[in-house]
Amino acid sequence: SFDIQKAYLFDTNPELIILYKVIQQDVESLIKELLKLSNTYLPQDDQRRKELYYEYRNKYNRFDKHIDANGYDSDWSKRAAITVFLNKTCFNGLYRVNSKGEFNVPVGRYKNPKILNDNNLRAVSKVLQIAQIEQRDFSQALEYADHSTFIYYDPPYRPISKTSNFNSYHSLEFDDNEQRRLRDVFVKADQAGAHQMLSNSDPTNYVNDLFFDELYQGFTIERILASRRINSKGNSRGYIREILVNNY
Repeated sequence: SFDIQKAYLFDTNPELIILYKVIQQDVESLIKELLKLSNTYLPQDDQRRKELYYEYRNKYNRFDKHIDANGYDSDWSKRAAITVFLNKTCFNGLYRVNSKGEFNVPVGRYKNPKILNDNNLRAVSKVLQIAQIEQRDFSQALEYADHSTFIYYDPPYRPISKTSNFNSYHSLEFDDNEQRRLRDVFVKADQAGAHQMLSNSDPTNYVNDLFFDELYQGFTIERILASRRINSKGNSRGYIREILVNNY
């Protein structure tokens, strides 16, 4: 049990930052918008659902990509609601964008997707009240690294096969050079005394690729089983190894 007095949430994706801020500051407006989307989408047949999905995806991609997510606008509840809607109705809940920053995941096939979970949103809003949420690079976590801090890193996972290249979480791809830059930040924060944990894929699931074992040599690497959802073949879903790296 820890007495967390202040939390900082950093991400470079403006849509995620906007969503977190709306949940934190005006969760009831978000719930109202999601209820509208749910009532519009769920009664439709498959063809109309597909049409609605692409209508909202196109609307989402017309949003200003250069928005300052470190401010706040009361109209963001509509924008945040579309982010949630797409996540709940797209293929396997995947978030992926192209080089232009456009969300390009196709529609999913679900009988009754839970677009609105009001109890969960209110619970998350309560937790986020102590958080400072900003659109910032992960390296800026070093500003807060000392013996009293715990830092958790959740980067775009490194692809574990040629067909699982889903690291285009942002228009700037998170490649191996970015993974190395993240390791450098991990080392510096360790030297500053911070407790840290990092999660990522485990390349050894399919090949003898010791990329992370070599990258985080000297730190503790634990392999855990996680339920894998992002896969187009239903019979390939199940548990797969991921890694947890920590310095304690």
